[in-house]
Amino acid sequence: MKTVNPTSRAISDVLASTPKDKPVVMLNLLQFRDQANYEDGRSGISGREAYKEYGKGAIRCIHAVGGDLVWSGEPTGLLIGPEDEHWDEVLLVRYPSLDAFLTMIDSPEYKAIVHHRTAAIEDSRLVPTLEA
Repeated sequence: MKTVNPTSRAISDVLASTPKDKPVVMLNLLQFRDQANYEDGRSGISGREAYKEYGKGAIRCIHAVGGDLVWSGEPTGLLIGPEDEHWDEVLLVRYPSLDAFLTMIDSPEYKAIVHHRTAAIEDSRLVPTLEA
């Protein structure tokens, strides 16, 4: 099942199981569309290019809530997992808390750029993790 954005239920479940006062590192697995799919019909840009546009604004939003990009890279394959699953980019983003992440995604600045992410992504996973 391809997924792009979190559901309200997923957010509620994570809120119920994640301590509010601990740093959270979000594992992002991203698969880009060949061509970005904007709701307004705009065309001529790849999914990867649309995600780069999102990333320019997203990093400012991440920093605004005290977060930081920890690591990003391009996978070279998949050793364990479904054979038909592949990811184009992997990111680790650290936030001071889950509340900081939620504050970010609810901010007007983030809401103004998230359409680039939605247009860019064919499939994704976002896994909140607690530092050990």
